[in-house]
Amino acid sequence: MNENDIIEKMPATETILTVADAMRQLGDPSRLRIFWLLCHCEECVINIAAATEMSSPAVSHHLRLLKNAKLISATRHGKEMYYRAADTPMVDKLHHTIEDIAKISCPEWHDKFN
Repeated sequence: MNENDIIEKMPATETILTVADAMRQLGDPSRLRIFWLLCHCEECVINIAAATEMSSPAVSHHLRLLKNAKLISATRHGKEMYYRAADTPMVDKLHHTIEDIAKISCPEWHDKFN
């Protein structure tokens, strides 16, 4: 493949910015832990805070950044907001890449085969 072919296939600037923002957000260990958790379940701030041993205000801050990066989504159930990983191809790929790099498997996958 020559240089012109590569340049023609270069992703659009908007695509690169979206991926860069997602990776920047997941570069923070607290957000990475929250993101991984929300790839496996839907939770409210209080439960996320308990699972990650963080304060609710700190979790809310991280959730806002993850949501702005389109990595998670939120749904209201009564008075509570519940968060989960966004249902997008990028989020799915990031989820599995994190698990590949860390050499861990999804809890539900592990439970099905063990």
